[in-house]
Amino acid sequence: MSIWKKYGYAWVTAALFLVTLTGQWVAGWYAHVADQRAHQQAPEVREFVLELGRDTLENWQSEFLQLIWQVAGLSYLLYVGSPQSKEEDDRLEDKLDAILRSVDPANAERLIRALDQKYPGRSAGGG
Repeated sequence: MSIWKKYGYAWVTAALFLVTLTGQWVAGWYAHVADQRAHQQAPEVREFVLELGRDTLENWQSEFLQLIWQVAGLSYLLYVGSPQSKEEDDRLEDKLDAILRSVDPANAERLIRALDQKYPGRSAGGG
């Protein structure tokens, strides 16, 4: 699979981000020029960059960073194994062990031990 297909969502998100950020900067420049002309002053790039930086960081703080924490932070915590994700994994593993024991009682313990050896770090066979 190509990198474009594998990370398609990320590429689309990055493109939308760059388009909207560029749009904000262009619109901001025209607004800054109009504001300076209304006060009969020449537009200054330094003032515009400072104002634009402040506005961009305010937007990121209120929207972008909040969303990043909610989505990426939660995903990361589930990935590294927060207590909430481990509880669900342990419960699911216990259910699967119970199913194995009821379907094939003679070989279930051997199969469960083999799986525990193949995938260390999981619970030791459940209850």
